[in-house]
Amino acid sequence: MSFQRTTLAVALALLAGSSQAAIVSLSGDTTGGPSFNRLLEDVSGLSSEGTSVRYAAYQFTVDAAGLYTFLTTANFDNMAFLYAGSFDATLPLAGALKGNDDLVSATTAGFSHALQAGGTYVYLTTGFANGDAGVFSTTIGGPGLIAAVPEPSTYALLALGLAAVGAVARRQGQRGR
Repeated sequence: MSFQRTTLAVALALLAGSSQAAIVSLSGDTTGGPSFNRLLEDVSGLSSEGTSVRYAAYQFTVDAAGLYTFLTTANFDNMAFLYAGSFDATLPLAGALKGNDDLVSATTAGFSHALQAGGTYVYLTTGFANGDAGVFSTTIGGPGLIAAVPEPSTYALLALGLAAVGAVARRQGQRGR
């Protein structure tokens, strides 16, 4: 176990480079999550052994251009993919930038990729084959701030809250007259 942790630390250090300004750590579980026909590692086509694999997606933006690193460890045979813009499980090749399988072992995936400031990206953690799912931990690092993109339901909740605050303020303003 100590050798594997040391190997992972070295792999992350090699991926990260020397000018790391921001690091985001995520964890999750793909068990019971949505599924899709996963890509081949080189993102050139669709897999025949991963036709219905579970995945977890993290949509984010960065505020500085540069080389960002991605490392996922899991308790299952996992793979990782990076998409530009958004991810649509019905069109898994659309926007695919990079993929990796077995960075250090079957339970690690990761890579480095240059990202543009202000761009929206999706990092996908998935299994290698149908039935591969479980708990994972991901670290993303790079020269700029890495911020999650809120889901549409978050914006709807914010709008509802602002409308409620506005209604209360209007009602109090009418009472004061």
